Amino acid sequence: MKKIFFLLFVALLGNWASAQITDYSVFDKKFNFYVANDLGRNGYYDQKPIAELMGVMAENGTDPEFVLATGDVHHFEGVRSVNDPLWMTNYELIYSHPELMIDWFPLLGNHEYRGNTQAVLDYSNISRRWTMPARYYTKVFEDKGMTIRVVWVDTAPMIDKYRNEKETYPDACQQDYKQQLAWIDSVLTAAKEDWVIVAGHHPIYAETPKDGSERRDMQSRLDPILRRHNVDMYICGHIHNFQHVRVPGSNIDYITNTSGSLSRKVNPIEGTVFCSPEPGFSIVSADKKKLELRMIDKQGNVLHTVTRSK
Repeated sequence: MKKIFFLLFVALLGNWASAQITDYSVFDKKFNFYVANDLGRNGYYDQKPIAELMGVMAENGTDPEFVLATGDVHHFEGVRSVNDPLWMTNYELIYSHPELMIDWFPLLGNHEYRGNTQAVLDYSNISRRWTMPARYYTKVFEDKGMTIRVVWVDTAPMIDKYRNEKETYPDACQQDYKQQLAWIDSVLTAAKEDWVIVAGHHPIYAETPKDGSERRDMQSRLDPILRRHNVDMYICGHIHNFQHVRVPGSNIDYITNTSGSLSRKVNPIEGTVFCSPEPGFSIVSADKKKLELRMIDKQGNVLHTVTRSK
C-alpha cells in the first residue's frame, strides 16, 4: 500500500513539474498576478493539481503579486458562515503552496449568492490572505512607474434572473445595482492609470448554454459604462472555459477565464478570437508599454496570449 501511495505521489509531482516548459523570461521585470475562479470542488476535477501548478509556476518565475479571484470559489450552495468547513476543503488546504500565501482579492459569484454572502466578506477577518473590503471595490497597483487599476464588480445583482429567484439567491434582490453602476462610472471617470481592468463573475460576451438573459442584462447595464471609458479588459469566469472575444464598436478585450477545476466544452461565436475547453488559470503581466494576459492549461502550457500595447 505504501508503494502505491509513493508511486501516485511521484506521478502527481511529474504532472505539476510540467509547468517548467513555460518560458519564464516573459514575466521578468513585469507586474504579474493570477486570475482564478470557479474553484470549489474540494480538490477534485483537477482542482488540486492546478492549485499546485499555480504554486510551482510562481516558484519558478511568474512571481505573482496577488490572485484575482473572479467568483465561485465555493460550489454549490456557497458557505453558511466563516466557520464553514468548505473554507478548508475548497480553499485553505487546496491553495496551500507557500508561493500562494499572497493576497487574494475575490468577488462574489452566483454560487456565493446561494449562501451567506456576508460570510464571504467577513472571512477577510479570519484569513490573512483573503482580502475583500466590500461587494465591489477598486485598487491601484504601481510598479516601476507603471500604474494599473483593477475594479472588482458584483454582477449577480445586475442580472434580473438572480434578482427574481429570491429563494435561491436571497441577497441578490437586496442590492442596489443602479447605485453600483453609478459608482463604477465615477471610478472609471476619475481613472488616470496606464491600464484599467474591470473584473466580474458573469460574462458580457461569451459562448455558453446558460440563459441568454444573463448576457443581455450585462450588455445593457455594465457594458455601456465600460465602453464609454474604454477600459482595457473585462475579465470574468462563470462559463468554465477560456474565451477571448472582440466585438464591433468596442476596443475592449472581453476575457472569460476558465475553471480552476471542472471545465466545459466551448464553441466559437461571432467575435471569438480564441476559445478552449481546458481547465487552468490566467496570468496577467504589465509594464509601462504592454499589458498581457496568458491563458494557462493544467499542464502549464500557454494556450493563448491577449496583448495590448501603448
